[in-house]
Amino acid sequence: MSSLARSYVRIVDAINRRLGRIMMYGIFVMIAILLWSSISKTFFLPSLWTLETAQFAMVAYYILGGPYSIQLGSNVRMDLFYGGWSDKTKAWFDCFTVMFLIFFLVVLLLGGIESTEYSLKYGERSPTAWRPYLWPIKIAMCVGFVLMILQSVSELIKDIFRIRGEAI
Repeated sequence: MSSLARSYVRIVDAINRRLGRIMMYGIFVMIAILLWSSISKTFFLPSLWTLETAQFAMVAYYILGGPYSIQLGSNVRMDLFYGGWSDKTKAWFDCFTVMFLIFFLVVLLLGGIESTEYSLKYGERSPTAWRPYLWPIKIAMCVGFVLMILQSVSELIKDIFRIRGEAI
């Protein structure tokens, strides 16, 4: 069982590390889109697509970069008590709190899947002048939620190994 858990952690961490490193460059995509928006509004006709494209890029940046953030432990914590605890106590606390995170992410995923199905079935479009289809970003959000769930389970496994005093 422990070799299966170690393999799971290794595979999930590798996938999310690679995707996270790619998504780090998403900030440059957003900068380019918003720069073009400023230039086109100043010198040409304003582009209809820039604001929504920047919003879609930002959603993908945050949602698909989220698993990497979880992996790095760069999520927000209240260090008033946590910072002074031993590694074993931190692992126990993280095992408890990750259950809430997984529950929350599953609820988000179920809602996202339902919304994506609706979007695909009815060809849902944004109500703006540009009117892009919404299903691509909804699919990206669902993929991000799945990856965050997988990474949260990976963190749970790591914490269990820490509690048992085993290296992962």
